[in-house]
Amino acid sequence: MTVNDDSFTNWKNREETAEAMIPIIGKLHRERDVTVLLHSRSLVNKSVVSILKTHRFARQIAGEELSVTETMPFLRALTTLDLGPSQIDIGMLAATYKADDQGLTVEEFTAQAVAGATGSNKIERGEGRDVVLYGFGRIGRLVARLLIEKAGSGNGLRLRAIVVRGGGEQDIVKRASLLRRDSIHGQFQGTITVDEANSTIVANGNAIRVIYANDPGEVDYTAYGIKNAILIDNTGKWRDRAGLSLHLRPGIDKVVLTAPGKGDVPNIVHGVNHDTVKPDERILSCASCTTNAIVPPLKAMDDEYGVLRGHVETVHSFTNDQNLLDNYHKSERRGRSAPLNMVITETGAASAVAKALPDLKARITGSSIRVPVPDVSIAILNLQLAREASREEVLDYLRDVSLTSPLRRQIDFISAPDAVSSDFIGSRHASIVDAGALKVEGDNAILYLWYDNEFGYSCQVIRVVQHVSGVEYPTFPAPAA
Repeated sequence: MTVNDDSFTNWKNREETAEAMIPIIGKLHRERDVTVLLHSRSLVNKSVVSILKTHRFARQIAGEELSVTETMPFLRALTTLDLGPSQIDIGMLAATYKADDQGLTVEEFTAQAVAGATGSNKIERGEGRDVVLYGFGRIGRLVARLLIEKAGSGNGLRLRAIVVRGGGEQDIVKRASLLRRDSIHGQFQGTITVDEANSTIVANGNAIRVIYANDPGEVDYTAYGIKNAILIDNTGKWRDRAGLSLHLRPGIDKVVLTAPGKGDVPNIVHGVNHDTVKPDERILSCASCTTNAIVPPLKAMDDEYGVLRGHVETVHSFTNDQNLLDNYHKSERRGRSAPLNMVITETGAASAVAKALPDLKARITGSSIRVPVPDVSIAILNLQLAREASREEVLDYLRDVSLTSPLRRQIDFISAPDAVSSDFIGSRHASIVDAGALKVEGDNAILYLWYDNEFGYSCQVIRVVQHVSGVEYPTFPAPAA
């Protein structure tokens, strides 16, 4: 048998194992609200090839691919346990088991590692939490996709309605088509039908009522059977407490803004300050995509090295508020054609750092350039550190942060030498450290941070909503503090 034959046989065997994983992962998700992860990447609703590619990502840990034959025993062990709602990382189980010296079997080790999700420790599944989307633009539709994807057993977040202004003939059909197909993010994963008579979009079995209103005061959500809901405002029209309070109508319990909040509205970056949200807080903001991209790595660097001061330059994809061709715009430069020009503009991300990281004493400044790409941006974070470091030291530290720290859902890491912006479309992390571009000299470090300013940010929004709604389930094994 040739080397090629050996490689092909090995591939077919791994395909077979990955195929066997899919029904186990699906059943755990539907019946127990257990999300199976592999190094913080969800394996729910993934194809055979996607599962194998995600295993290959583990090369960043030990320099070699993690095989499905190594993780499958842990997945099977999970099926024997009385699990409650949780997120369980079989990649971390496999890695920690290798380093364990207790002499336990896979089954014994797994039971010990996820004990917090079993027996008397497990979280009981609730009735779910209603969610309403106010506005259905770029972020609104991506948040909708994520909510539908994460519906699971129906006991978590439930997208019940979207509120939009009437758009004329076949409005609901056109909105459903925009949810079904996206020029950047591709096809919706599932089926979508429209019930025009009842003003409802049905996506993967989720009935989503389309409510037409020109003002928040026009809607009584209880008339649609909606109660105790979290409303996600994707319009950005209201950004202070007074404006966002208009949404606190019958049926709405909390309001989450997908733009930087003003005044005393808390700006929350999941992974950094989400645990500061008070239980009785009814209005909060998820800050901006750029704030979410820079704050987690900024916190990580400050924790380890100390940050004395910094500057962030964002090279940002153009957005819907810019003009396709030169035309009037209330902002001078944004009136020039977005697909044809680099456009200097402002960013509030640097000033927003203080809200998310109040203990950071360093002064952070910022500026931005909009460029002719439709999605994915890069933040260049130039930091003066409190102590000197080497490039190799910082690389190792950030790689470890991305894999094992509490920020591993926010910070990703890539070492591919030919990485470009389109490679990060669909990334679920707030930002991705580009190892090849990192520069460190003495007490100066320059981090290049890619981020999908649409999808990655939407994932951060969902994490905040899960947290404040009580359906953000614990992860096992727990990340290192």
